[in-house]
Amino acid sequence: TFSERKVRDSWSIPEATDSRAPVAAGLNNGHPSRLVSPSSPPTVVVAAAAAASKPLVNPRFQNLLEAPSVTMAKEPMRVLVTGAAGQIGYALVPMIARGVMLGADQPVILHMLDIPPAAEALNGVKMELVDAAFPLLKGVVATTDAVEACTGVNVAVMVGGFPRKEGMERKDVMSKNVSIYKSQASALEAHAAPNCKVLVVANPANTNALILKEFAPSIPEKNITCLTRLDHNRALGQISERLNVEVSDVKNAVIWGNHSSTQYPDVNHATVKTPNGDKAVRELVANDEWLNTEFISTVQQRGAAIIKARKFSSAMSAASSACDHIRDWVLGTPEGTFVSMGVYSDGSYGVPAGLIYSFPVTCSGGEWTIVQGLPIDEFSRKKMDATAQELSEEKALAYTCLN
Repeated sequence: TFSERKVRDSWSIPEATDSRAPVAAGLNNGHPSRLVSPSSPPTVVVAAAAAASKPLVNPRFQNLLEAPSVTMAKEPMRVLVTGAAGQIGYALVPMIARGVMLGADQPVILHMLDIPPAAEALNGVKMELVDAAFPLLKGVVATTDAVEACTGVNVAVMVGGFPRKEGMERKDVMSKNVSIYKSQASALEAHAAPNCKVLVVANPANTNALILKEFAPSIPEKNITCLTRLDHNRALGQISERLNVEVSDVKNAVIWGNHSSTQYPDVNHATVKTPNGDKAVRELVANDEWLNTEFISTVQQRGAAIIKARKFSSAMSAASSACDHIRDWVLGTPEGTFVSMGVYSDGSYGVPAGLIYSFPVTCSGGEWTIVQGLPIDEFSRKKMDATAQELSEEKALAYTCLN
């Protein structure tokens, strides 16, 4: 008889070679066990009960006898992580391998890229991935060659970049990153899978994404984004702590603009789930002075505060937010919820077209859509315009470096 096994919130049909599942051995064609998400009821079926040596005993599986087809396991998705030997990469790749980014039923093949001086460390990361024996991880490519790293990838998370060092001018940093992203854009355009989704994490993230877009013209502009989900999650966390509520009950904060200290964390549209329904964050906090000053500066300066405390930049939270960004983009946002993504501006909300700017978005069917019609007050307008101005200046500086 079949035995049933509960794995967290998913069901697994025993392997065909499992001694407890002789029926499966004959009728499941030797396929390994399949995880089925809770939202999708199990559909692995027994094609002909007559072939089984014993009838199914558990009535829960009776419907499996009547279904006409067998659900095949998903094909692996190839996920590129650049700068994979660094701190963010080291935190990110196990999350991807565990299914945090693409779901608990989605196998992955990891492509890890780093610079030649980091090759030995990169190989160490690969060894740890092998040693962790992640069931969803179907392969690992660890390389210092951009072409090899980009070949066939479905998702690209661009973590690698040149950090600003003491004494460096802004233009020096921009020049270094323009060169990096110009090269990697060419490799992605030539070798990535069709419809590859790109997330730029390395700073200056918005402008790095814009440079990548310029040099990968065949990749749709809607497929090139940058990470402001970290700032979005920071905003949710601050509200959660202020109100002493679960962070999962807070939604619809917005990060407008640049992933920098000019970003505008906006709670005018944010709500908190309460026993009496959703309530506006401003109503519950009841302190506009805090929301318009300390809250904004705390989110804006959170990265610097973490560096001061840890002596290293944000890694775990950045990796987790990158997973959130891709997961919502690929699998969709919950009904009634919007999130923040740095995307190519179409002129919405008076933001100049042609910038990579953080907007509120919803996601469905693998596509993002800017949320339209949110009321913008005078205070917000000034903040949104200030961060757009900084992005326009960065864009001009980047094009100067290109020339």
